[in-house]
Amino acid sequence: MNMVASRAFSRHQSSARAEIFGHPRALSFLFATEMWERFSYYGMRSLLVLYMVKYLLLPQRAADIVGLTSLKSGLETLFGPLAPQPFASQIYGFYTGFVYLTPILGGLLADRVLGQRRTVIIGAALMAIGHFMMAFEQLFLFALAILILGNGAFKPNISTQVGALYPPNDRRRDRAFSIFYVGINLGAFLAPLVCGTLGEEVGWHYGFAAAGVGMTIGLVIYLIATPSLPRDAFARRKSPNKPLDSNEWRSIIALLLLFVPVSLFWATYEQQGNTITLWADQFTDRHFLGSEIPVTWFQAFNPFMIFAFTPLVVSLWRRQGQGEPSTTIKLAIGCLLTALAYLVMVAAAWSAGPAKASWLWLFAYFVVITIGELYLSPTSLSLVTKIAPPSLLSMLMGLWLATSFAGNFLAGYLGTFWSSMSQVEFFLILAAISGVASAAIALLNIPLRSVLSD
Repeated sequence: MNMVASRAFSRHQSSARAEIFGHPRALSFLFATEMWERFSYYGMRSLLVLYMVKYLLLPQRAADIVGLTSLKSGLETLFGPLAPQPFASQIYGFYTGFVYLTPILGGLLADRVLGQRRTVIIGAALMAIGHFMMAFEQLFLFALAILILGNGAFKPNISTQVGALYPPNDRRRDRAFSIFYVGINLGAFLAPLVCGTLGEEVGWHYGFAAAGVGMTIGLVIYLIATPSLPRDAFARRKSPNKPLDSNEWRSIIALLLLFVPVSLFWATYEQQGNTITLWADQFTDRHFLGSEIPVTWFQAFNPFMIFAFTPLVVSLWRRQGQGEPSTTIKLAIGCLLTALAYLVMVAAAWSAGPAKASWLWLFAYFVVITIGELYLSPTSLSLVTKIAPPSLLSMLMGLWLATSFAGNFLAGYLGTFWSSMSQVEFFLILAAISGVASAAIALLNIPLRSVLSD
């Protein structure tokens, strides 16, 4: 299998041999495309809960939104009466959750029918349309549905193309995903500053339109880059699919075993766009140097810290040499640090009492949770491209991204308790969930060590 993959890689290199900083030129195009896609996603996400709580779900407007009354009735059948904040949290959870479930279908579509490149183009176009639809309040739910479908087509196939730039066992692959992850967070850093500021200060719809412009730029970059990108995976298969061997089945089982604890990580991590935003709005003293920090700007802290801490974390792993933690231990450390981040918020809520807490508590929270993210998120993306059977690569990348579906769905449900319990209790629950996830992954380290070895 490795010889076949190496030959395919060599053929691709013959048409795209140019490198930038020791990596294929195509990586820079994929970096830029993903940067603008994340700009659009996080720009919209930075506004979504505030938009619903402060504007869209107010009684005088909610009645005009197509399908909203039926959605609320259905959710209230399951969860009881929902005030605007819990209802907004549920919508947020469903939206961000389904964004990470549909990649399973997008991966299958690419693997079996369209190929990665065409599926990415369709996904990017749908997302651009969805963001512009957000400017029309009556189409709010339809816009979310279009965005979900577009992301499902785009997300798994852009990531697998990064892995396809490198031959088997190329040590540059992990570093390439770290570089790619910086692109993700560059877009996420700019999004709240641009889309968030426009939405909060000028008008909600201006923020959503800016997200649409960003996605359109990403689509144009990808179209320009197409000739230098890897050939679609299914096009390289000249023979009928062979049954999976025992090692491939072990790899799939390993990913499935890690699914639940990693989903718990995302359930707590994704509070950043939900209850952490409400904490910043309602319980944080945001004054700094004579002015007030906009609420959405706090969502730029995390991606900014990705830039600052990625070189430090990668350097630490390099210095550790043979003592570098295994993949599963890195994931466990990521979950543990997330638990510590929520203990920081426990301390913030407890020390502030009825007063507002300093924004420096949020700064400390983002420092800890960002380092945790660096141990878990890019490592897990690289892991999937290394151990997934080639014939199922995009589908399994989609399955892995579905950990965020389960996590975001649970995040939305957890957010419904924000208004009914104290902030100390709420953050303690999140810390406990992350701690349980860390312990579960650590216990899986021994049985999965041979499969997940770097």
